[in-house]
Amino acid sequence: MDVRFTVLGRLEVLKDGVDHAPTAPKVLQLMGMLLLRPGRVVHIDSIVEELWGDRPPRSVRTTMQTYVYNVRRCIEENELATDAEAMLATRYPGYLLCISPAQLDATSFQQLCRRGAAEMSEARHADAVRTLRAALELWSGPPLANVPCGPVLSRFVVELEEQRRHAQHLRIEAEMALGAHRELIGDLRTMVAVDRLDEVLHGQLMRVLARSGRRSDAMATYRDLRSRLISELGVEPCDELRALHLELLSDQGRPHAR
Repeated sequence: MDVRFTVLGRLEVLKDGVDHAPTAPKVLQLMGMLLLRPGRVVHIDSIVEELWGDRPPRSVRTTMQTYVYNVRRCIEENELATDAEAMLATRYPGYLLCISPAQLDATSFQQLCRRGAAEMSEARHADAVRTLRAALELWSGPPLANVPCGPVLSRFVVELEEQRRHAQHLRIEAEMALGAHRELIGDLRTMVAVDRLDEVLHGQLMRVLARSGRRSDAMATYRDLRSRLISELGVEPCDELRALHLELLSDQGRPHAR
């Protein structure tokens, strides 16, 4: 029996490829909280904060126990484990979802990201590209896309999205180190259209354009970003981007061998 859990997209509880996740919003939210720390205790106070914020019901303990019962029933009815109470255990000061971290896609993603970063530091760029692509392929959409997220899960979502963004940046750097400049232009243009204020992506786009003989397009990319940053945030581009822009300006004035 193969049971896996996904949060890099919809929250799914997959048994042999079939989703058995609960559908009731609060129960799904509780499942999301348990998957924050697979194989570790999730404090009851964190669960209360997530489900009700600073306005818990008077019967908060009873209501939470009902939601825990519903998760256990989901485990039992779908035969996700031989013992539902062992899989979702009560452990002071909260609850513990007894699964291996390897069963959760977010953990696999993080492990691949660490491996890709190590390969980059060792200048094993081709290996890093393969590893980071494998990490990014685990994503199917926004994290916990089908879960009504409260304050705790919202922070988790932001953290996961930042990890994804870093993996994208690192993967592009690895491909650039292999000389794939023209090949990256379309990919980067698509990404900057989505992340319109991401200075790292814009810097990477400027560099691949310049290295593909398109310095004027690289400088236009800088001007467009600078205009957006000033109008939307009231700030100038970061020091690294300004330095890159000055480098392109000075390079443009040099005679180039034909």
